[in-house]
Amino acid sequence: MRNGKWFVCILIAFTMLLSACQGERASETNNKESIDKQENKPTEFSLMFNLHVPEVPDKRLQTMLEEATNTKLNIQWIPDNTYEERLNATIATGSLPQVFLIKTVTFEQQKGAIRDGQYWEIGPYLDEFENLSKLKQEILNNTLVDGKLYSLYAGRPLSRQGLIYRKDWADKLGLSAPTNLDELYEMMRAFTEDDPDGNGVKDTIGLTDRGILGTFNNFLTWHGAPNEWGEKDGQLLPEFMFPEYKDTLTYFKKLFDNGYINTDAPVTSKTDQQAMLKNGTAGIYIGTMGDVITLYEDAKTINPDIEFDVHHYIEGPEGEYRTRSIPGYGSLLMFPKSAVKTEEELKSILAFFDYLMTPEGSNLLYWGIEGEHYEVIDGKASIIQENLTAYDREIRPYTPFEIGEPETNGRYDGYFEYEPRAKADELYKDNDNYLVHNPTVPLDSETFTTYSERLTQIIEDATYKYLLGQTDEAGFDAAVENWLKQGGSKVIEEYNEQYKALK
Repeated sequence: MRNGKWFVCILIAFTMLLSACQGERASETNNKESIDKQENKPTEFSLMFNLHVPEVPDKRLQTMLEEATNTKLNIQWIPDNTYEERLNATIATGSLPQVFLIKTVTFEQQKGAIRDGQYWEIGPYLDEFENLSKLKQEILNNTLVDGKLYSLYAGRPLSRQGLIYRKDWADKLGLSAPTNLDELYEMMRAFTEDDPDGNGVKDTIGLTDRGILGTFNNFLTWHGAPNEWGEKDGQLLPEFMFPEYKDTLTYFKKLFDNGYINTDAPVTSKTDQQAMLKNGTAGIYIGTMGDVITLYEDAKTINPDIEFDVHHYIEGPEGEYRTRSIPGYGSLLMFPKSAVKTEEELKSILAFFDYLMTPEGSNLLYWGIEGEHYEVIDGKASIIQENLTAYDREIRPYTPFEIGEPETNGRYDGYFEYEPRAKADELYKDNDNYLVHNPTVPLDSETFTTYSERLTQIIEDATYKYLLGQTDEAGFDAAVENWLKQGGSKVIEEYNEQYKALK
């Protein structure tokens, strides 16, 4: 009987021990599951982006990006035409999201806040990310503030500038693509005076232009002037204080005097400027060469036989081709410390954008799903036209998310059946061999930020007055002196102080 009792006691003790062990194992399992669940919890963060389409996009792509990166994105979509106003209000009220898109003008205005430590300096972290570390240093340099990096950039070709011209007119008149300023002038003359459309009526002009001196700026660079600012006698000076500016004034004034350009260019809108090329009034448009495809699509409804071509190489007086460079980015992303509280949080957000710089991520973001939204032809992406509506609704709105450019993120270039449009992409790349950079891009002048509108207007007015014959060289020189007195001298001083410090 005693043995039986001992057996029962041992059995009870064993059962209790086994139960305790199982409880411990269950507790360990629950803890591990809890830890695993915590570790796999999506990184949640807020973003604010500009919306280029009429309606907030379908969330299909957002869901795919979230699944690929284990994130949860809270996106504020703001219509592009009100984005700057909304962003400024958000900054003023201290209610910024963790990531937001910023354009050049607002970025310049935020440099004071950047220096006050209100934004994360992200430069020291880029080397920790395989893909973000591939961003082009020359573009990053253009976004630095006091030598430090606070933003990620959406890349753009450094120069898309060139000619879009009536190839059918040129062929009829026996003209080839112009290779220097004299040949370009002759083409503008012939398109005005030699009846290129063959209707026997003097109703054409060589060049269509619009305000803000965009076309004039191209001629400046072709003549050898710097890109807005240049170095002369050891200091930075604005382009209009270089002799090449007056050379360009002389050349361009002849276009106005002879009627080779629309003389109402100072007050012409971009829409009206392009309409003159499309409707057969003008034979040359100078600007972004890739616009040729939209111009052609509209123009052929008016004249099915119309032919355009693109060209970029125009040598100046010294026999050299030069093209002015933009900073290389369209917009920037920034990370305010008021919303991103810790370094760990910042790194988690940067990891999301690191994925967007992989070929898989960048192509999904920009082109969508292969076989559904696009197909690959000759190593380039072509939107499937039958699914264009779905692409516009599901994919196109997300393009402001892009970081870098095809050379750094592996995104496909676009495929175009229309030969001049495909040619434009090749000329963009060739332009990289002839770039003239603006040395003031990484610099800032408090005086210019404050009085830029007034100072810019002084020179624009003087330039147009000269071109229209309303003033002479002495009048232009007087405007430059006025620019100096109205704050320009201080701008020169501020830029040079920083420029010398960086050198």
